[in-house]
Amino acid sequence: MRNRILALAALAAAIGSPLAAQAQSDVTIGRAPATVDSAPTIAVEQRPAFREYVVEQRVPAFRIPDRVVVGATLPESGITYYDVPQRFGATTYRYTVVNGETVLVEPRSRRIVEVLN
Repeated sequence: MRNRILALAALAAAIGSPLAAQAQSDVTIGRAPATVDSAPTIAVEQRPAFREYVVEQRVPAFRIPDRVVVGATLPESGITYYDVPQRFGATTYRYTVVNGETVLVEPRSRRIVEVLN
């Protein structure tokens, strides 16, 4: 009888361990990272040329009441996002100008992933 109980306890522990480990893998502790996503951004040596490109395009600047910081979410409406040309690197992000700052934005979530100024 005691062997059966020990065997059942061992079996329950073996079955429950992967479930507990899986449940814990979705838990985030601490602060969010400074980089929101890991998709490629504009290389440091390309940034001056990219800022010049944005000025040449005369992209309208938008104003928001909040600070422009990495991780901030931009409003759903009132802001236009533009594709980053291939010559500045392959990226899934879009760019826009907010409060005088050129920013890269993840288009689905509208989260700022990088401030380029």
